[in-house]
Amino acid sequence: MDEIELVDLPPQGVLGIRRKGPYSQIPRMLGEVFAAVAERGAIPVGPPVYLSHETSASEALACQESGDADIEVAWGVAHRVTDVGEVRYYELPGGRFAKVVHRGPYETCAGTYARLFAWIAEKGLVVTGPVREYYLNDPSAVPPGEILTEICAPVG
Repeated sequence: MDEIELVDLPPQGVLGIRRKGPYSQIPRMLGEVFAAVAERGAIPVGPPVYLSHETSASEALACQESGDADIEVAWGVAHRVTDVGEVRYYELPGGRFAKVVHRGPYETCAGTYARLFAWIAEKGLVVTGPVREYYLNDPSAVPPGEILTEICAPVG
């Protein structure tokens, strides 16, 4: 079981897209962002990221059932580039984050989230913005048990 730690993340320029819909569209949206990165000849920096604008497990479950989640995905890029259709360049804010790495299929992240949020509460901290999921490896290239997802919650 990976340890939870506090980290300071710097601001990061990204190409990203945000829309409403079912969580199942995350892989397709990531593909759109990667295509925009390639089209602009941008240099990718770090792994792709999903930002969860739902602030509780019950809210996320309701959005999963309704198919009306607030979905944002992005990919860090080394330099500012022009927008490509709906995919635009912007900066993800930096700050202090509680971080943990989940090992296993994406569908099994709930326990890791529960552990992270319990740790945040134990430390007397609160989540101050969208939680980020950084996808550290390609699920089509590794067995499900080896998928790595870094979960970072901004805290204050």
